[in-house]
Amino acid sequence: MAVAKTTTRIAHKNTVAQNVDPEYRLYQHPVCERNVPFVLIILSGWGEGREDEFNAIHKSDCVAIKTLRNIHPYRWRTLKAHGEWVGLPKNTDMGNGEVGNNAMGCGKIVAQRATLVDKAIADGSMSKGQGWLYAKEAWVYGGTLHLLGLLSDGGVHSRYDQLRYIFKTAADQQCKKIRFHVLLDGRDVNEGTSIHFVEQLEKDLDELRKWGCDARIASGGGRMFVTMDHWNTDWRIVRRGWYAHVLGDSPNKYESAVEAITDLKKKDPHCNDQYLPPFVIIKKSDGKPWGTIEEGDVVINFNFRADRMIQISQAFVDENFDKFDRIYWPNVRYVALMQYDLKAKIPIHYLVKPPQFHKLAGKYLSANGVRTFAITESQKMGHITFNWNGNNSGKTHEVNDTWHEVQSENVRYEYEPEMRAATIGNVANDALLSGKYDFVRVMFANGDFVGHTNDFEATKRACVAVDEGIKLICSAVELCGGIYMIVGDHGNCEDMVQRDVEGNPQLDGCGNPFRKPCHSLHEVPCGIGGPGLHPNARFRDNLRNAGLANVTATYMNLLGFEAPHCYEPSLLTFDYNPWAFTGVHEDHKPHMDDQRALIKR
Repeated sequence: MAVAKTTTRIAHKNTVAQNVDPEYRLYQHPVCERNVPFVLIILSGWGEGREDEFNAIHKSDCVAIKTLRNIHPYRWRTLKAHGEWVGLPKNTDMGNGEVGNNAMGCGKIVAQRATLVDKAIADGSMSKGQGWLYAKEAWVYGGTLHLLGLLSDGGVHSRYDQLRYIFKTAADQQCKKIRFHVLLDGRDVNEGTSIHFVEQLEKDLDELRKWGCDARIASGGGRMFVTMDHWNTDWRIVRRGWYAHVLGDSPNKYESAVEAITDLKKKDPHCNDQYLPPFVIIKKSDGKPWGTIEEGDVVINFNFRADRMIQISQAFVDENFDKFDRIYWPNVRYVALMQYDLKAKIPIHYLVKPPQFHKLAGKYLSANGVRTFAITESQKMGHITFNWNGNNSGKTHEVNDTWHEVQSENVRYEYEPEMRAATIGNVANDALLSGKYDFVRVMFANGDFVGHTNDFEATKRACVAVDEGIKLICSAVELCGGIYMIVGDHGNCEDMVQRDVEGNPQLDGCGNPFRKPCHSLHEVPCGIGGPGLHPNARFRDNLRNAGLANVTATYMNLLGFEAPHCYEPSLLTFDYNPWAFTGVHEDHKPHMDDQRALIKR
């Protein structure tokens, strides 16, 4: 990583922000300087796992990141990125891009969507709220209840127990006809499990039919090919879903979902759960679809996560929708498990109030004149903008916020594992050297997107592509006298094998490992460096269970500010003295009366 030693400190005009809203005023950090270019490099799907033959990072030639770690080991550590550390119900819940970027954007541990749904089920408020009553009116007057979402227990987008509560409660409340439009996973759960979840659903539907509720699967398809596009990457995915779910239109017609999955995979050996083509379930008697969506029906979208359901929601609710020809736009009641876009109010009707994020870092920084440049490719753009800003579309400041989207290729990523890493690295490099921005925020998608493919060799190539991007960006940091911070948002590509309870790889009868495509529970790396970093800066050793929410106060410090008291503590210390600065301003910490206890080693 040899770079020119010439350092150019970029002069910025906004040393002191004028006319700052007192609610969002930040104080100067006593050690870290302002006007030092700073870059936050987020590695999606990049955790810290065993250094064995199933760890794609370990087995790839990632020279840059290994070199950076070896220079100053006390400036590298790991962080929690799963479970309660990011607001999920249990510590067995794997992290993901939504909750990870929520945490880094708001600096706090906020109860996340799955947690809030569980609470609403437990206290009964879901089935008593306005959204539920709005949906119920449709089936009371003879409409069909359509349940659309990811049939999975992965806990990233949906959970089967939450779906079961919805359809059993509806049946208990005189719903006589339910149709299921199931999207198959193989991404947050292991490949090949789709039939298991379909059979589990069919067993429950048998019980519903015994109770007098006509409940059947009507359509489906793989999540990466049908309905669940995200961040407007490929509207053809949404169109396939609309045609299958709403119109009952697909060349793949079967009498059962199990038959559909089995036959479609038999016809195409490369087809897996994620990429299964759309299918429609038809009646044996006349060959007509069991469940098109008609006037007067109600659709409940049972995914709690936002990103992959905003587009299909727009197709249902937007009168002026123009992304594809809907052919037929039935007047239905559309209800989501949670509101997906808080600012745009998509959709208007929902069952559970979504998490509320206050005092966002982006709002603080833009109010204090910090000029931010955010860049990634299409597949992750929403994570470093929408999720970063508390699941709100739009910028926190039209002048100080700049977003740069690198268009993703619409391909299966095992065939192009480098994705757009090189372009992202080059653009981020230019942004740092331009002198126009104080804070450059970068995300590399490769570790996550290619890790999900189950292709180990492709994932190794993906890791090397990310490493090259890191090298390029850190070269710019050296040239401009800046600071870098590198952090993963959740684990994935560091552990690509299914393991038993003791952590040993699970093997088939021939001794081949069962590959794992989903996220992990591993901690993620976090490192700092660069010529602009204070020479005494290092990570505190009394925050051993710190998580992604601690990243926020840390980058605020590195930008020259003390963090608000409501944020999780900064990871930084600047002195070996046990009275070291904690990164939080005295005026901002009413709940930290005993600083000695807070920083006790």
